[in-house]
Amino acid sequence: MGFFSKDIKTLDDLFVHTLRDIYYAEKQIEKALPKMIDKATNPQLKAGLEKHLGQTKGHIARVENVFELHGVKAKTVNCPAIDGILEEADEVSGDIDDKDVLDAALIASAQAVEHYEITRYGTLIAWAKQLGRTDCANVLANNIKEEQATDRKLTEIAEAKVNLQAAE
Repeated sequence: MGFFSKDIKTLDDLFVHTLRDIYYAEKQIEKALPKMIDKATNPQLKAGLEKHLGQTKGHIARVENVFELHGVKAKTVNCPAIDGILEEADEVSGDIDDKDVLDAALIASAQAVEHYEITRYGTLIAWAKQLGRTDCANVLANNIKEEQATDRKLTEIAEAKVNLQAAE
């Protein structure tokens, strides 16, 4: 079912489709984070990515909870957007020899992922509220708070040290 599929007729259909999109995205991120952790050299960055891997497992569990609350099967739909973001992250980080520049690239890639997730969760929360599903919105709100906190932490790491070292 594509985003502009004939199978999407109602806001509820769109909500479920987008929930399946973020479910796929979270599962792909869970697979990609260990590679990013292995490549990171800055201790704060490595620790932050490790923490976020644990949070991602929690995000997956919460999304599964929302499927259950909403009475639909937990399954994924392909998400070319997250596939592209993760593919680009892998390509860029594979071409960099300077460890400081590599860490800067990893932060930029991780933030691209976070921004995608933040937009998806924001949309899902708005739609859940519109559909009268504050129970679903409240569960998803926990995910967006963690995504936003991760984005802020990545910015702090970049601005405090990594970008400065990469520029030397």
